[in-house]
Amino acid sequence: MSISEFFIRRPVTTSLLMLAILFFGMAGYRLLPVSDLPNVDFPTILVEIDFPGANPETMASAVATPLEKEFSTIAGLDSMSSTNALGISLITLQFNLSRNIDAAAQDGSGSDDESVETASAEYALSAVLSEGQSRGPAYSLPVVELSDPSPLRGG
Repeated sequence: MSISEFFIRRPVTTSLLMLAILFFGMAGYRLLPVSDLPNVDFPTILVEIDFPGANPETMASAVATPLEKEFSTIAGLDSMSSTNALGISLITLQFNLSRNIDAAAQDGSGSDDESVETASAEYALSAVLSEGQSRGPAYSLPVVELSDPSPLRGG
C-alpha cells in the first residue's frame, strides 16, 4: 500500500490531517516574532553653521530660520530640527526612506547658496552627510564660506 493509496481510501483521516496542518500553520504564523521597532536608518543630513561669538538668539533668527525656510522646499523631507548655541547652529534634516541621500544633499547645497545670498548672512556653513543616525558621517560637504560676518555680530 502506497502513501497515496492510504489517503485515497481514508478521506476522513485525510481531511482531519489537512485541518491539523492548517491549524498548526496558522498558530505558528501568529507566534512568529515581529519587531515593534525595527532597526531602520533614515537618510539624514546634518548642517552645521559656525559663527564664533554670536549668541543663540542671533543664530536662530538670522542664520537658522532662513536656512530652514529654504530646506523645507526639498522634496522628500520628513522632519527638520535645529539647535542653536553660542556660535553654532545645527540643523538636522531627515528624509523618507525612499529618498536618495545624495540627491537630497545636492538639493540642499543648492538651497544653501540661494538662502545665504537672499538673507545676506555671512557665516561659515558646512553640511555633514550621514546615511543614518547610528553611524558617523559618510562624508563632509563644504557648502559656502563668506568672509565678513560683521552683520550678524551687530557691528
